[in-house]
Amino acid sequence: MGRKFGRREFLKRGAVASAIAATGLSAVDALAAAPAPLDFAPATAIGGGADSFVELADRQFDSQAFCLSVYDGITPTLAFTATTAAAARDWQRAARARVLERLGGLPSHRAPLDAQVLETKDFGTYTRERIVFQSRENLSVVGYLLLPKDRPRPLPVVVAFSGHGRGVDDILGIAPDGSQATQRGVGYAKEYGIQCVEHGYATFAIEQLAFGSRRDAAARKAGAGENSCRPAACAALLLGQTMIGWRGWDAMRGIDYLATRPEIDITRVATLGASGGGTTSLFTAALDERVKVAVVSAYFNTFRDSIISISHCPDNYVPGLATDMEMSDVAGLIASRFLFVESGRKDPIFPIAGSEKAMTNARRIFSTLGAADHIGYEIHDGAHEFHGVGAFEFLARRL
Repeated sequence: MGRKFGRREFLKRGAVASAIAATGLSAVDALAAAPAPLDFAPATAIGGGADSFVELADRQFDSQAFCLSVYDGITPTLAFTATTAAAARDWQRAARARVLERLGGLPSHRAPLDAQVLETKDFGTYTRERIVFQSRENLSVVGYLLLPKDRPRPLPVVVAFSGHGRGVDDILGIAPDGSQATQRGVGYAKEYGIQCVEHGYATFAIEQLAFGSRRDAAARKAGAGENSCRPAACAALLLGQTMIGWRGWDAMRGIDYLATRPEIDITRVATLGASGGGTTSLFTAALDERVKVAVVSAYFNTFRDSIISISHCPDNYVPGLATDMEMSDVAGLIASRFLFVESGRKDPIFPIAGSEKAMTNARRIFSTLGAADHIGYEIHDGAHEFHGVGAFEFLARRL
């Protein structure tokens, strides 16, 4: 089997910063983990010379090949097979309940939001409020609410999530010293939170758990670009829960907060994010039917071609979910609301072939529910990055 172009090789080939942003490794860890070029005989991996390797040629040592063989031997119990809209709706109810179960469930009650506006800044065409609210009794969330000045109230709102990197600062163009950065189009995020408000939407940029101001002490000490995804996501798994579930609940509570704001039209809510933010956008919209439109960038794929085949941060993983369904089935829980996906042709960690395959399956679900025109897709020529051209056109029509 030919060697696949994975994230670690991608790092070795000189794109360390981009891969770090997408996967959560520090530069030191990423370079240390990357393998040396394969200029030696594979026999060294099993402790023998070339003759020993030949004798064991019928054995299987490759960990990735083993994982894929297990995946390929599974028949997902809740893969979409419906042929009528009524059967598809029944499937959605069963599949949504299973996703909730796999995520570790959600709290049985909503803690008081106890929301506070900590500061308000004027940026000429919009204002930006820094807000804190309670997601749970023992967990606080920080977010920034951007309100365009020249649009009629109440406003449609985009709930935006960052991926790995500096957290919400990356999508709002906030410099390390807290000032507003003058340079635009930086990194894979390209300040898409600002792009949202510039397109006329109220924008609630939520700091995801384990990023930015919501990191642990070790990550804060290590520097602005570090995160605490790995220890937090692994702790979630030990506790029978998941980081996706934790972040999704934060997003739902963020929508609860938006419902208290008279400036917001709570019937016109979208989620949007790239990379790890795309994960949260997809799963939040799949679970919370208050979300009218979901925009998913630099993430949508098959589990097989992305997070099973290529090394990713553990915040991507949901125990047992692949035995139930594929990512396209999760997307099918959004129908017949609206979904837009964008993928880079050169994305090395969410390969375009997997994205196209997942989109074909997702379209079949939307079509069965009579919503073929409720799903949009754009392939751009970039890599692992936000593009936003078709996405904002889709939002203008659908939100």
